[in-house]
Amino acid sequence: MDVDFIFRIAAIGILVAVLNQVLSRSGRDEQAMMTTLAGLVVVLMMVVQKINELFLLVKGLFGL
Repeated sequence: MDVDFIFRIAAIGILVAVLNQVLSRSGRDEQAMMTTLAGLVVVLMMVVQKINELFLLVKGLFGL
């Protein structure tokens, strides 16, 4: 796993946290929640792709 991948996830987390705070303080709690959910979905999709690569690697390693 690349360190770059971990930095991308951290950057998305920081960006979502800042947007969440800004939107919450301006009284837009619904948009803050949607921003948090969107960030979570983006990170989960990135992780699912890496898990898929891992399964393909294991499958190729054992010749399944």
